[in-house]
Amino acid sequence: MTDRSAEHWYPTAAYLYVLHLDGPALAWEYLRRNPEYRLDWLRRARRPDAAQRWGLRLLEDPALDARDAHPAWFPDHEALVLLYPDADPPPDALVFGFWHLPGRKHLIHDGRRLVLVARWPGCCLRFALAPGLDDGMACVYAVRACRAPCTRYRAFAAELDKLDRLTGVAAEPPATRPRPMPTALLELHTLQALDATLAGASLREVAEGLFGADAVAADWFSDGSLRSRVRRLVRRGQMLMDGGYRRMAQLE
Repeated sequence: MTDRSAEHWYPTAAYLYVLHLDGPALAWEYLRRNPEYRLDWLRRARRPDAAQRWGLRLLEDPALDARDAHPAWFPDHEALVLLYPDADPPPDALVFGFWHLPGRKHLIHDGRRLVLVARWPGCCLRFALAPGLDDGMACVYAVRACRAPCTRYRAFAAELDKLDRLTGVAAEPPATRPRPMPTALLELHTLQALDATLAGASLREVAEGLFGADAVAADWFSDGSLRSRVRRLVRRGQMLMDGGYRRMAQLE
């Protein structure tokens, strides 16, 4: 059996950042691994409209993981906060303060408007900035009309609650955090299994990378639970890479 321990997918520590990604960021992690998407990126000069095929406004470099990439999804995710100038502000109106937003900030033009992304440990906020909105100007939040306004409003309010909790808070020192949720661990293992499969690893080699050689030696049977678990992870990763990511990005 080939020794895979030196390959890029083998160390689980390389995937720990996945534990803090939200839906749109996870969707990008699966899409960027798609061989056909990577080919479209290489041929982007000859196929300027290729982004629409993948649910994007513009093609994004698949070499960038979700910590550095800023894919512009179309249509927008429900959690995108729209900011407009307030035409009739009250005396105590909230103002748009770019430098008062927490976290690491990026301004991106998605082909139609400016989008501001603010990342904080365990949190990512996205704002679409209307033309004419300047720093220090009174602003209003907007949410698009839809057939299920309560669902969209709850997603919208959750993002604003994050901003309210974080604004003005100093960076926290390193501290012990709760054990990751099972759903976050599932995404970590799925992406690691997908990368291993794309690199040509067998199911057993995938299992050793994810769960260790000792666990595999003790529980690797044709009808064993570990083998079935790894098979499901591989199948799930391929499904998400081949189009299932669209649901994570709320494109359908």
